[in-house]
Amino acid sequence: MNIGYLDPFLFQVFPYVALVVFFLMTIYRYWVREFTYSSLSSQLLENQHHFYGMVPFHYGILTVLLGHVVAFLLPRPLLWWNGVPARLYVLEISTFICALLALFGLANLIVRRAAFPALRKVTILSDWMLLGLLMFQIVSGVSIAIAHPWGSSWFSATLTPYLWSVLRLSPDLGYVTPMPLLVKAHIVGAFTIIAYFPFSRMVHVLVVPNPYLWRRPQVVRWYGR
Repeated sequence: MNIGYLDPFLFQVFPYVALVVFFLMTIYRYWVREFTYSSLSSQLLENQHHFYGMVPFHYGILTVLLGHVVAFLLPRPLLWWNGVPARLYVLEISTFICALLALFGLANLIVRRAAFPALRKVTILSDWMLLGLLMFQIVSGVSIAIAHPWGSSWFSATLTPYLWSVLRLSPDLGYVTPMPLLVKAHIVGAFTIIAYFPFSRMVHVLVVPNPYLWRRPQVVRWYGR
């Protein structure tokens, strides 16, 4: 399926639409609805599945995102690291495992939201949209790792220059047009999540620190007749 005619909009216009929406709406939400800067945790409604969803998802997705940031900021050192096959294998396999960990956690969160009536009542449409976007992004990322391996190298060599060209306000389609459709969909998915960020629970990542990633489990007791 050839959608090359959409490339100018998807990779030259849409990134700026996403970034403008992100910054303006994030600031607006904090200014007008400051107390909604929260994950609106449902841990008190159900904790066991929450633990097996949130913990692996957060650790997995944060590690994968860190890998993307390193490839973006330090492409040459990363390519030097990948120059030794053993180091490349370690990096690719460990990142792939973290992506599967994030997928496992997100799948648990979706099942948890659907399976428990109390959680379904507090889950709104925007929550399902966010879960769907995240699932698409992780599944497409895992699929890319399988179909187009050694992503840490080709990301550094092709997508990093494209992203820097976007920041320089002169997006270069030459880096993106030859990319497979799956990779293009993953890029568009990333910018879609950026645009959707201020409308979702994801705004809680702007409130640091996030001690629930390492704090000891909390026991909540309910007293009543």
